[in-house]
Amino acid sequence: MNLAAQAHGFLSPTGVEIAFVLVGIATLGAALVTVTTRQLVHAALWLVVALGGLAVEYLLLTAEFIAWVQVLIYVGSVVVLLLFGLMLTKAPIGRSPDADSGNRPVALAVAVAAAAALVWVVVDAFRTTWIDLDGPAQGSTSVTGEFLFQHWVLPFEALSVLLLAALVGAIVLSRKKKEDEN
Repeated sequence: MNLAAQAHGFLSPTGVEIAFVLVGIATLGAALVTVTTRQLVHAALWLVVALGGLAVEYLLLTAEFIAWVQVLIYVGSVVVLLLFGLMLTKAPIGRSPDADSGNRPVALAVAVAAAAALVWVVVDAFRTTWIDLDGPAQGSTSVTGEFLFQHWVLPFEALSVLLLAALVGAIVLSRKKKEDEN
């Protein structure tokens, strides 16, 4: 264990750690409301809160660049795209009977299993790692850029092609729908 871990111990959290837990609980609550509400527009707005909470968590971990990417890409673009999609498809604004397929027990079981697997993977990966919040900023632009473009160039470019294909597919689907109406 390093010196910072011995200095304040596990049971005496700092203010940043307390804020991290509180924001995490609020983000988890917003995520739960996002997936349990039956109103699609409300779900999109609660998604904004959940994604904004993740951006705050990144800020608390001194990853400012990742936090702003979270805000610009996910909160600014993805949620706006989702809301435009809801408006263009003329989805019902109020309660939607189609939003519930009746598979809640199966969905709950899958969600609990996925959450347990993710928690196990994260705990196993970081069991002996202590994150020093007072050290150099690991989420800074230079560190993130070096890591991203040294090790993840191919997946990064593949993701951009995938997003472009999804955009073209959405345009094609919306064009066919308009031609069918005429």
